[in-house]
Amino acid sequence: MKDPRPGDVLPPLEIPVTRTLIVAGALASRDYQDVHHDAELAKEKGSPDIFMNILTTNGLVGRYVTDHFGPAAVLRNVKIRLGAPNYPGDTMVLTGAVAEVEGATARIDVVGTNGIGKHVTGTVTVSLPEGADA
Repeated sequence: MKDPRPGDVLPPLEIPVTRTLIVAGALASRDYQDVHHDAELAKEKGSPDIFMNILTTNGLVGRYVTDHFGPAAVLRNVKIRLGAPNYPGDTMVLTGAVAEVEGATARIDVVGTNGIGKHVTGTVTVSLPEGADA
């Protein structure tokens, strides 16, 4: 995207929510809570299965924006709020739109949905180098 403008829509990104993704994301972020890797203990705590942690979601939201704007884009701020859990076997679909542009900085509104509702909502502020094609 060249010269992003408010209202520009980013293409959706479908992310299969696999058991491996959930566990790998938890381990990579050193989140050893059993609800992110042990299905039996997650069930004992009232969850139907393991579920994705916030740090994995945060990383996927950042990836969504930088994949769109290119490798020279720099994430300046990511603010997210979780909703419906991401369980194995579902698909999260990330969508976004440019909300504001000021100079070489853009604010992107992002929503991630799954089969049971909105998993994540938030905003990402990204800096783009001048003259860079995204």
